[in-house]
Amino acid sequence: MHKALFWEKEGQSVRCRLCPHQCLVPDGSSGICRVRHNHEGELYARSWGILPALALDPVEKKPFARFHPGAFILSAGFYGCNMRCLFCQNWSISQSGSPSPDGDPWSGAGDIVSPEALVRTALDMKKHGNIGIAFTYSEPLVNIEFILETAPLARKEGLLVAVVTNGYINEDALSVLLPHVDAFNIDLKAFSESFYRDLCGASLSPVLQTITAAHSRAHVELTTLVIPGHNDSEDEIDALSSWIASLSADIPLHLNRHHPDYRMTDVPPVELDRLAALARIARTHLSCVHNGNIN
Repeated sequence: MHKALFWEKEGQSVRCRLCPHQCLVPDGSSGICRVRHNHEGELYARSWGILPALALDPVEKKPFARFHPGAFILSAGFYGCNMRCLFCQNWSISQSGSPSPDGDPWSGAGDIVSPEALVRTALDMKKHGNIGIAFTYSEPLVNIEFILETAPLARKEGLLVAVVTNGYINEDALSVLLPHVDAFNIDLKAFSESFYRDLCGASLSPVLQTITAAHSRAHVELTTLVIPGHNDSEDEIDALSSWIASLSADIPLHLNRHHPDYRMTDVPPVELDRLAALARIARTHLSCVHNGNIN
C-alpha cells in the first residue's frame, strides 16, 4: 500500500483532509471513497497505481471542446469516488472494487502501474496522436498521490496533463495539485444544494470553489449531465450558466444526456428538443455551450 497525503491522526483513527467529507476513519476501515484506508493508525492510498480503465480517447470524449480539439489523450481511470451519485455512469469502477476471495476489494484488482510506466505508455502513444494523460472515468482526485507523482514526469517529457473530476476537494489539496495540471473538466452536476445532498451525497459550494480556483490556473471546461425532473428546469440552467459567466463567459459548458444506470434506472434520458432548448438558455450567458448529443 502507498502512504496517503492530507490526513492527521486522531487516536487510532485518522482524519482524512483531502475532501470536504473529512472522514474520520477507524483502524481497518476506509473513507467514503473506499480507497483511502486506515492501517494501524496511518492512512494509505490503497488503489495507488491500479488502473482498471486505460484507453486512448479523442479529447472531445472527456469532454473537451477547446483543449487541443482533434487530438487524442491517454485516459486512465482508478477505482473509487467521494460522491455517491445515484445516476453514476461509471459506477462499476467508481462505486466498487474488484472482489477477491478474501473479501479485500483491492487485492488481486490488477497489476500496479508505476508513474514512470504510465508516462512511457503515453509517450509511445504519441505516434497515434496522443498529447498527454487524462485522469478520468471515475474520480481521480481520491487518488491524488498517484497524479502528483505522475504529472511532473509527464510534463517534463512534454506531455499535457488533464483531470476530469467532480471537483470535490479541499482547498489545501487543490492548491498542491493545480501547478501540475494543464486542463480540467469539472462536473457541475446541478445548481442546487438539494441535488448534491440527495442525489450525490455531497454539497455544491466546494465544487464552485474548485471551479473558481482551477479557472485561475488552468484551462477549464464544465459538464452538466441533464436529468429530467432533477436539474433540467429553465431557471436552474439559467442560474448555472449565469454563475459560470460571472467567472468568464468563455468557459465551455457541456450539456449532456444521462442514461438510466446504477440506482436511477427509472428516469429516461432528456428529450433532444428539451436539451436543445436548455442549451439556448445557457447561450444567453455563455459563448461556448456544447450540446453533447446534438450536432
